Amino acid sequence: MPLTADNFKFIQAFAKDTAAIILEPGKEYLVDTRLSPLAKQAGFKNLDDFLNQLRMNRTATLFHEQVIDALTTNETSFFRDFYPFETLRQDVLPALIEQRASVKRLKIWSAASSTGQELYTIGMVVREYFPALKDWNVSILGTDLSPTVLAQAKEGSYSQLEVNRGLPAGLLLKYFSKIGSKWVVKDDLKRLIEFRPMNLVKAWPILPLFDIVFIRNVMIYFDLEAKREILKKIRRCLHPSGYLFLGTAETTMNIDPEWQPITVGKATYYQSVTPQAALAAA
Repeated sequence: MPLTADNFKFIQAFAKDTAAIILEPGKEYLVDTRLSPLAKQAGFKNLDDFLNQLRMNRTATLFHEQVIDALTTNETSFFRDFYPFETLRQDVLPALIEQRASVKRLKIWSAASSTGQELYTIGMVVREYFPALKDWNVSILGTDLSPTVLAQAKEGSYSQLEVNRGLPAGLLLKYFSKIGSKWVVKDDLKRLIEFRPMNLVKAWPILPLFDIVFIRNVMIYFDLEAKREILKKIRRCLHPSGYLFLGTAETTMNIDPEWQPITVGKATYYQSVTPQAALAAA
């Protein structure tokens, strides 16, 4: 049974209001593919019946979470795109270690951490290449909208297929334990990392001042207004000399002029050109 036009308009508005996900006309097939199994699992005859229930019952919080979870693309892998992590190892972390030597503290945030591969990749770079940081207060925060992916990220348990995607064998054997058919992150690496739920397009919780922010491959799904607001908020919680990493298909150009792109090798990071005092007054 085809998705009705009214229900597609409803899910368009719902996805935008809840998670800033833009579903362009022509994406009816994606909604059908992603949500029909959820409707069947919930006991509805078809997708339209399921969406009609959502429209009538605004308190069906669990269904709402499941819908956004299903519509969200959680594609990720270890060392995804490679070059940002090479720049992190060769340029960014050495510079920050020199700058923060007096306080011996580093705070890193992955603002769309999905199932955790990006966070554990950052943690492996820290542990593998910077043994001096063992004596520092290093914290790595991962946040995501989806409770499903956060649960896997916290567990740190991955299939053979997942670890085969981008993770060198030497690092796999050093930082993971084989438990049954899964590879599980060892406790030493897990201790660096904390995961919390967070919706980037809703009110933000109080956050510390970060030295590095990764928000990669998520803003491509947002409209211009949402991108501008998120980039503005990031400037408020990023150290004046901190670093922002976006996805390879993302940029601050023509969105927020208060960011300066800096290309090193095959990777680009961004730094704020607005003094922190000005941000506080804004």
